[in-house]
Amino acid sequence: MNISNYTKRAIIGGIISLLIIMTGTFLLGELSGYEAKVLIKHSLSGLNMLCNTIVLASATILALLLTLLSLSSGSNTKLKRDHYLSVLQIAKTVTGVFIMALMSFLIFNLPITESDNVPNNWFNAIYYASLIVSSILSSALIVVVLMLYNTVVNIIRIVGLGEKDHPLTLKEDDEEILGE
Repeated sequence: MNISNYTKRAIIGGIISLLIIMTGTFLLGELSGYEAKVLIKHSLSGLNMLCNTIVLASATILALLLTLLSLSSGSNTKLKRDHYLSVLQIAKTVTGVFIMALMSFLIFNLPITESDNVPNNWFNAIYYASLIVSSILSSALIVVVLMLYNTVVNIIRIVGLGEKDHPLTLKEDDEEILGE
């Protein structure tokens, strides 16, 4: 799969944010099973809110991509295939983020801290897994937003500002080549 420079920059931004979030996580230090259980109890509402927010944002972004496509196809300027491939990449990525966030929400709603069958030493792994999952979800949403930002900037330049020599616009020479 061919990844554009805009997408590569968005992914790098997501990786940087993931590293920052994970650094904060590991600065907490080592926890005992009981401490992890208490922290899980206190953080579950925040994790559920985070997942809900990411699900809502993902669904909204996916719906707004339709508006972006309408604006793109309705413009007087012909856009290259790369523009539509970029929008398709955003749609695929945001759909993946939506599914991950929804599944995480369902898992975080399991009453794990209320169960007496779970050994105390498991809570460490569960706590760190929940931090890793929430970090990945947050970083993935950052990637989607950065990809969307790049696409919106390109559309503003092409449609709003009327740039004719933009790399994503078809020129007369390109149209002749495509027509042959």
